[in-house]
Amino acid sequence: MSASTRSAIRAESLGSLLQSERLLDARARHRSGALDAAGLSEIEDAEVLEAIKLQESLGFQIVTDGELRRPGWSNARTYLDGLEPRKGPRSYPTNVNAAAQSDPEAAFPTVVRRVSPRADAALAEEYPFLKSHARSRTKYTMAAPSYFRRFWSDTASTDAYENCEVYLNDVATWMRSVARWLADQGCDYIQLDAPNYGSLCDPANRVFHTEQGHDLDAELVFDAKLDSSICEGLDVTAALHICRGNGPGGRPHSAGSYEAIAELMFPNLEFDVALLEYDSDRSGDLDPIRHVKPGTIAVLGLLTTKDGALESRAELEGRIKEAAELKPLDELALSTQCGFASAANAPMTLEEQDAKLAQVIAVSRAVWGGV
Repeated sequence: MSASTRSAIRAESLGSLLQSERLLDARARHRSGALDAAGLSEIEDAEVLEAIKLQESLGFQIVTDGELRRPGWSNARTYLDGLEPRKGPRSYPTNVNAAAQSDPEAAFPTVVRRVSPRADAALAEEYPFLKSHARSRTKYTMAAPSYFRRFWSDTASTDAYENCEVYLNDVATWMRSVARWLADQGCDYIQLDAPNYGSLCDPANRVFHTEQGHDLDAELVFDAKLDSSICEGLDVTAALHICRGNGPGGRPHSAGSYEAIAELMFPNLEFDVALLEYDSDRSGDLDPIRHVKPGTIAVLGLLTTKDGALESRAELEGRIKEAAELKPLDELALSTQCGFASAANAPMTLEEQDAKLAQVIAVSRAVWGGV
């Protein structure tokens, strides 16, 4: 759905929220066998209801379930058959410097057979609970198909597929079916999360891929078009979060300006919304947003989820004013840079999290007159 057919959302909640000690304890007890699936689900239900209440009370027009049923944001791969743990060097590591220092005996999920959806569980099956309890519009977040390059091995995967792109097309076929199901359930906002693009901003990662013989420009265009196809033909707002990754403790996985990918990627993205991370110097300046297609809302992720210090309204409004010199103000919006529990809880308190979310709403109202 084009941005012009629905009022633009000026304040975005990215997806994950901090997971309470009660929820973390319940998940641990479930793993140990001390709590059954029904007991865990009951606690998750209660936590999701609190997440909905929080977002709606602050004034968010679109809410998520806080991703509170997930142990990590990128659980989509667990719903696919065809991946198994394998040792050895990774062809598309998150960060090449970290990968070089990792345990060589560690195994990583790797494509070893043609992929297909699992028969015993379905991606997005938790969405109807959110839809049935929220008064606001609802958003579902899931990994972009391009993210699944992470699980391709230039050596171990070639018995299953002739190349990575054929494999990614199978992933995309599955994810289109998930998106259609979500739309049928009443979901009208689907956000794809893609930290793989952030990795390609990092000079060290780019050198690694060149040395591996990967054609980054061709892969970038392919991935952008593949991701753009997931919501094609659906009556939904389609969003892409071009993430830079939050590891445990809020650590980033890569650095470098979006300029490295913007000129080639942004014109090939057919999305209503592009969510960008601009919370630190590692992201470079705002100049790359000039490449975001006219009509696409560029959401500025200016509030960090890596520490609890609250950004000032003056600072945030100043950066929005700076961005408006590159892209019209009515094609901009505001958010935190990432979710609050992407890989693990961010290093902040619930009160600090809530203050950041409230600041998103306050600044958005001050700048645009609404959210």
